[in-house]
Amino acid sequence: MKKILLSAVATILMAGTAMAEGYQINSLSTKQIGMGHTGVALKLGAENMYFNPAGMAYMDKTLDLTGSFTGIMPTATATVDGKEYETDNGVSTPISVNAAFSIYPNLKGGIAFYTPYGSSINWTDNWPGSVLNQNVSLKAFTIQPTLAWAINDKFSIGLGAMVTWATVDLNKGLVSASTADNVINAMKTLGQLPASVGSFGSTTPASVNLNGKTRIAVGFNIGAMYNVNDRLTFGASFRSKMDMKVKAGEAHVSYANELAQTLTGETIDLINNANFKAQMPCPWVLSLGASYKPVDRLTLAFDARLTGWHAYKSLDVEFLDEQLVQKGLNQYIPKHYKNSWCFSLGAQYALTERFDLRAGLMVDTSPVDKNYYNPETPGMTKIEPTLGLSFRPVPQLSIDLGFMYVAGTGIKGASCESPDLMGKAFLGKLMAAGMTPEQVAGIATKFNIPTTNKFTADYKLHAFIPSIGVSYSF
Repeated sequence: MKKILLSAVATILMAGTAMAEGYQINSLSTKQIGMGHTGVALKLGAENMYFNPAGMAYMDKTLDLTGSFTGIMPTATATVDGKEYETDNGVSTPISVNAAFSIYPNLKGGIAFYTPYGSSINWTDNWPGSVLNQNVSLKAFTIQPTLAWAINDKFSIGLGAMVTWATVDLNKGLVSASTADNVINAMKTLGQLPASVGSFGSTTPASVNLNGKTRIAVGFNIGAMYNVNDRLTFGASFRSKMDMKVKAGEAHVSYANELAQTLTGETIDLINNANFKAQMPCPWVLSLGASYKPVDRLTLAFDARLTGWHAYKSLDVEFLDEQLVQKGLNQYIPKHYKNSWCFSLGAQYALTERFDLRAGLMVDTSPVDKNYYNPETPGMTKIEPTLGLSFRPVPQLSIDLGFMYVAGTGIKGASCESPDLMGKAFLGKLMAAGMTPEQVAGIATKFNIPTTNKFTADYKLHAFIPSIGVSYSF
């Protein structure tokens, strides 16, 4: 049982640190949220540091300061055996702060702080998929110093260094309630428990909380911009892959009651003392864009972003203690993600010298293989219409509002296999007590005690994303 539960901790870490398109933030500028989060071929001043560093080279200000604060309010549902379960999520709050300054007329510098990944989901403690995930909170942070050079009026380049770290806080069930009840029935029949012992019903018998941090990872963000004429611009940028290495975290087990603790055994000390390492990719992102001004007051933009999720083939956890390695506790969980595209279309119209209106649309395709689908990331293709506006009470100051609605297209029959920890432990205990494989198999069949579970559900998702921003320049 101790071996099995140590293995569970590895699985927990992998689920908690997973990042798919559901965690990739597309709301790092209030202004650009209004335009479908376009920006690769737009001259945005300080905010170009995220979208395309080359665009910052055309900044016509001495100093440009911007900040955006966004609230992500998602709701996901899973339909299991005809019954719908809904998440109880809080509000995630990605931010972006940017400062750019002029060094020479054709050379600009700046520094940005933003949250490229970050979200949370809470499926509650006792839903049917609790052994895969109860709730998780993931936050990633990046500091990016940047330089941009306008080689001439037509062409510019930019380069930024991305310094990134992340934290994760995860709760996950260790034991399936249904398997625990079946084991209890088997133990009663075998005379190992009194007939008066109750059942768990829908209550998860044992859960674990895990807090972990990653080491700092360093990457780069490079871009180029070409002005065909005063009305048409093309841009391209590339954010490099970064490997986030997880340090040993702290795990704390909680039990539904005394019976749960008796059945699962004394595991807290082993879990708390287990040191491990894990690595996951923050994938590369290639962005291509074009902007066009058909008339002076109207700007149109289109971006296409390809994210290299193919790098996320598996999530591996390896223990540092050689004794645990020899016991086969290292975990290698297949993910088999594929590269995915996100397409953005946006428009901005200058209604007056002080008032701008914006609208946009994003289509964010999913990289997730539905045969390796874990509900810690309800990945699916998303349709995301957006609106926004800016008001300048004085020429130097802009107050911005943006709103995005996320409509997931849904996914049916998504499944995920996982080891049944209690089933394995109980059947292994029967073997160790001298039962033959045939006898153990008979008990497993009679009482429906599995060693592997396959969880299948239909998922839906939607989210409201309001944002407020402010910028000041002179």
